[in-house]
Amino acid sequence: MSLSSLKTISLQRFSLNFAANIIASLWMLVGSTRAFSWVKPTFIQFTVFASLALGSNVLFSWLAAENGSVFNEQGLVSYLIWPTIILLGGIILARRAGNQSLVFVPVVLWLVADTLSALLQSFVQFLGSHGWLPDWSYSFLPILFLLLFLWQTLALLWIFARRQRTPWWERILVLVGAVALLTIWQNNVADQPIFKQIPVQPILEEAALYEQPRLLQQALDSINPSIAGKSDWYFMGVAGYAEQNVFRSEINKVRELFDVRFGTKGNSLTLINNTYSWLDEPVATKTSILQGLKRIGQQMNADEDVLLLTLSSHGDQDILQLENPPLEMDNLDPAWLREALDASGIRWRVIIVSACYSGSFIDELESPTTVVITASAANKMSFGCTNTAEMTYFGQAFFAESLRENTSFAAAFKDASLRVSEREGFMGFEPSEPQMVIGSLMETALPAFEQVLFDKARPVVANINPNNVNSSNNVNQATINIVPDSISESVPNTAQASER
Repeated sequence: MSLSSLKTISLQRFSLNFAANIIASLWMLVGSTRAFSWVKPTFIQFTVFASLALGSNVLFSWLAAENGSVFNEQGLVSYLIWPTIILLGGIILARRAGNQSLVFVPVVLWLVADTLSALLQSFVQFLGSHGWLPDWSYSFLPILFLLLFLWQTLALLWIFARRQRTPWWERILVLVGAVALLTIWQNNVADQPIFKQIPVQPILEEAALYEQPRLLQQALDSINPSIAGKSDWYFMGVAGYAEQNVFRSEINKVRELFDVRFGTKGNSLTLINNTYSWLDEPVATKTSILQGLKRIGQQMNADEDVLLLTLSSHGDQDILQLENPPLEMDNLDPAWLREALDASGIRWRVIIVSACYSGSFIDELESPTTVVITASAANKMSFGCTNTAEMTYFGQAFFAESLRENTSFAAAFKDASLRVSEREGFMGFEPSEPQMVIGSLMETALPAFEQVLFDKARPVVANINPNNVNSSNNVNQATINIVPDSISESVPNTAQASER
């Protein structure tokens, strides 16, 4: 049946026409030409749904904007272009078909669908802004909103193509072209919403300028010297990316875990890049990282003690981002980090890198006396870097869950890898494939190191040596010498790359 034979008869009541247009749009969205039997394309209906579509899109943009946003006329114009184009298309179709009732058919169907879509987006945005959506969903929302925009327009083109009985190849050509055009359009106007956030340039307060050297020195001075004759664990955490709180949260939570549960309090240091912590925590730069490693190296016994170094940020091949505007920083690369570790004199190392493509750090960092654990393979992304998350997927699985339930890093890593894989599979993500490499000498020494670490998480109940009780009635754990002479003598002062 051609468009020229299409007849649209309005009902007597506005409410009936209103309901009929909603039903017509729903039929359109499922690709059915029954939409033409229901649509009531009167001028009043066009006006009403144009107002509703505009209002619902304004509502969505307002909900999506953060505090400090302003009305953006360009965003409003960008939105109005599409209903205008569709209205012009209806006028052209009506003239070619000689059927004036067609004028408002395309635009009414599209506006109804757009109203429903914008209301759905507004509801989802409202849930998201209150943190009522699961963490994994936030990365999908932009894709979902784009698909909704594409769906309503492609469905409209599809039912008109079916009504006109166009060849299948013409339909495919039109749909592919529409997808390309609409996607490019959406990407180009993404920074022009109806409500636009007022750009705020990061500033460095004068107080922070003078406070940072003091904060770093205070943090370095708080690191205690090693106790001779026993193995101590030292912790250093680096949150690299300032503009997402998840990295700061992850590093601080890991430090709390090791300080409280594993006894590193007084032996721990965190360097944090975060927009809101300039006056509270020393920032993470190559300079502060190097100074931190050297200080820990000075306080440690190279033969007996272990450093657990945790890095959390965005990453790329051979890069861990260090970003804290308005400072311009150099990114962290594995070759530089290896040199810094070697220069510090720290021999026994457990290094955990939580970032995309973090597996690319392994080749440079591995050595006979090093454990390297990464959140992903060298060519894989890792996930969970959302503003609402407290930890990344790997950080949550490894530190918050697996380390609490296991008494070895290998077992915790295996458990965490399974947890991450299951979570990524549930969400449809490409597996990140976390990696773990243990150096040849560390394989021998690690079980004893782990015994010291994990025993601190358990209460001491027996065999307390009275000589280990000091005047304040604190009980020191029994000394464990974990480095046999043969191992100690065979390890040089700077760790060397192991063969795998």
